[in-house]
Amino acid sequence: MIHGFLHAGILLPESFLHSRFFIILATLVALNTVVYAALSVVHMLPKWFRPSWLRGSKKRKETRSIFPDAPR
Repeated sequence: MIHGFLHAGILLPESFLHSRFFIILATLVALNTVVYAALSVVHMLPKWFRPSWLRGSKKRKETRSIFPDAPR
C-alpha cells in the first residue's frame, strides 16, 4: 500500500504536477532563486567606487570649505 501511495505522489496528484499553473509557478520560483543568488554574490563583492574622471562637470567652481584657501 505504501509503495503505491509514494508512486502516485505524496501531496499532489501527478496530473497537477504536469499542469500549466504548476510549471509557471516552478519557473517563477527558479528565476527568483537565481536572482537572489546573484544578488547575494554581488553583495559579497567589495564596493566599487567610480573614478574621479567620470564625475565630469559636477565639481564645484568655488570651495565651500571653512578654510577659504583650501584646495578644491
